[in-house]
Amino acid sequence: MMRLRLGTYLLFLSVILWGTLLGGIAYSHLVYFPVYLSALPDSSVVVNGPYGLKEAIFWMIIHPLLILSLIITLILNWKSRARRKLILISFAVYIVVLVVSNLYFIPELRAFERSPVSGLSPAEWLARGERWQYLSWIRGATMYAFILPLLLALTKPDKFQGNR
Repeated sequence: MMRLRLGTYLLFLSVILWGTLLGGIAYSHLVYFPVYLSALPDSSVVVNGPYGLKEAIFWMIIHPLLILSLIITLILNWKSRARRKLILISFAVYIVVLVVSNLYFIPELRAFERSPVSGLSPAEWLARGERWQYLSWIRGATMYAFILPLLLALTKPDKFQGNR
């Protein structure tokens, strides 16, 4: 009988957390951002005020959990060269996406939130919002594509898997 080792279970967890991240990306891009960025500064009411949506809470929870799970998954699967390579590919792309997000996407979101006091015209905000959404779709598609190496890692045998 084949037994799964802890590294395989953590790999499953990483895939589940990555999938949860993808769900947040899909929801944000299909439901949230089209409304929020459609008519700034007026549409900033979606995030401002006592009833404004605070979607950052989701991202501040999922990112640390996913990073931690990927680190532990990588450590526990290190001896399996095929798994290690695939996990590293996904993890590296994820880190690059996080860096880009911190350099461009998050500062722009903060600017969108403050748009009512900015003095920029609605036309300028619309152009910025459309550019942001376009680039964010590329970022999201990248995240969708790079769950594939994690899924492929599940098809590779654990270095120590076998009959016991």
